[in-house]
Amino acid sequence: MKRHTPGLHQGVRNGGDILEGVFLARVDRVSYRWHPQRPFYVLRLAVLEPKEHRGHLLTGRLYCTPKALWRLNWFLRDFSYDPDLMGRDEVDEKALLGLRGIVRISRTILNGRTFLNLSGFAPAEDWEELAVSSNQEVRS
Repeated sequence: MKRHTPGLHQGVRNGGDILEGVFLARVDRVSYRWHPQRPFYVLRLAVLEPKEHRGHLLTGRLYCTPKALWRLNWFLRDFSYDPDLMGRDEVDEKALLGLRGIVRISRTILNGRTFLNLSGFAPAEDWEELAVSSNQEVRS
């Protein structure tokens, strides 16, 4: 069977559509992926602010290896995850849905593939302060 796919001949843009910067985001979807050496959570975040990027979806990984648990803990704490569940070392995917916080996004190109990095987090309450300082960095 043949299918017509418009734009296929133009090739891949090599990550040109990946947003970078600081965003206020909401957890839209979470799923755990088991891997023998590096289990991880796949997060899909919906951008809420800045307004020009509202509605964009960002997908990234948070690894669950002993060396990477600090980053998962940072995410859970700053996105206001239930402290009782965190105190019992439990991550409930349903409890993560809808949580809001600030995320810093960067990208890495490795062997020709572009990867999105969740490189920092902050509580949603800090958005006004971080948005102003982020805009000033861009203008300088």
